[in-house]
Amino acid sequence: MVCLGNICRSPMADVVLGEHVERAGLSGQVTVNSCGTGDWHIGQPMDQRAAATLAAAGFDPTRHRARLFDPGWLERHDLVLAMDEQNLADVLAAATSAHQGRVRLFRDFDPIGTGGEVPDPYYGGNAGFEEVLAMVERTSAALVSALQQDLS
Repeated sequence: MVCLGNICRSPMADVVLGEHVERAGLSGQVTVNSCGTGDWHIGQPMDQRAAATLAAAGFDPTRHRARLFDPGWLERHDLVLAMDEQNLADVLAAATSAHQGRVRLFRDFDPIGTGGEVPDPYYGGNAGFEEVLAMVERTSAALVSALQQDLS
């Protein structure tokens, strides 16, 4: 998962999707990671509001540390999911033509609002983080379902 600073949207998706993957028994086959296209927060934990929203929903946000997107991720990952159109464009700009098919919007898998963006909650209040969590949870469930079909 890729967002701008890797402290709100993509780490929330990383934690939630990782938990869904583990519950589905796919952790031996699927690795979940996140990063950002900007370098402002490298090494920092996720935004406190994102962490609190995850913790309130029963997820563990404590292991996350922000990382910077590296074009090598396109070699090491089968699927790179951007949180919005700008992050998608940034990742695609770093992708060779052979890897561009691996890059999509995260919400391409969302059963509601397919192909939309995950809004950045950073400059808003708690409701924005709750909205992102709802999107991430339903999209993660759909992704795991697709992964189960692809891996069986």
